[in-house]
Amino acid sequence: METSKSVAVIGAGTMGRGIVQTFAQSGFDVKVFDAQPAALESAVGSIGKMLNRAVEKGKMEQADADAAVKRITPVNSVSDLGMPYLIIEAATENSEIKVQILKSVDPFLEAGGILATNTSSISVTKLGAVVSKPERFIGMHFFNPVPLMKLVEVVVGLETSEETVRETMALAEAVGKTPLKVNDHPGFVSNRVLMPMINEAVFTLQDGVADAETIDGVMKMGMNHPMGPLALADLIGVDVCFFILEVLHRDLGEDRYRPCPLLRKMVDAGRLGRKAKRGFYVYD
Repeated sequence: METSKSVAVIGAGTMGRGIVQTFAQSGFDVKVFDAQPAALESAVGSIGKMLNRAVEKGKMEQADADAAVKRITPVNSVSDLGMPYLIIEAATENSEIKVQILKSVDPFLEAGGILATNTSSISVTKLGAVVSKPERFIGMHFFNPVPLMKLVEVVVGLETSEETVRETMALAEAVGKTPLKVNDHPGFVSNRVLMPMINEAVFTLQDGVADAETIDGVMKMGMNHPMGPLALADLIGVDVCFFILEVLHRDLGEDRYRPCPLLRKMVDAGRLGRKAKRGFYVYD
């Protein structure tokens, strides 16, 4: 696919900045907007550091890193997006916030463009109902850390057209990802399977069966997982895990998705994982 088509990312948090970096280093011009100017500034600086680190490790040439940075343009208003072909909403996992964002950016999408959400659990059909062309709305669920993780879960809403699916799959492949198509359902495939495991690990910790290191060690050495479920929760964000479980519990109506009370307590205490430097583990 030609990389002349412009991209905009709404949200400069962990996922947003990872998506921006991925598209920029794949040759796409990317504009990024966040309602918090400080987050926008932090994101651009963080992406630059990540690219420089790749150069230091010999995984990227300096010229390519410099070119990727030049393709990134932070903007202070959605009206400055410039009618991109692809807009990806990557805000926090809250349906009200996502609906507000999607409504605000919808008028600034190129005619015939694609509007996507990076939601990890919220109904794509429900979100697509608030935009002008639901047939051009789709889920692009990237995984953290975005520049390294190969999978993009392409989530097809009830109104999403087959043409939109094909184009989205091609876009994912153009940035070096492997797209896998799933139907719209709470949690899709990834989080419907993953979150109950993380939640059960938290219950196991809460019940005093073992400490965090032991629980993660059992899963790594006994089940051959590359990372234990509690360390993974810290990487994803303890709050994100909690919000996803709330969506699954509400939308599927089954107690097996009820968030562990310890998970709620950690969110209340601000122990959100790596981004807060404290979760199930402490980080420097």
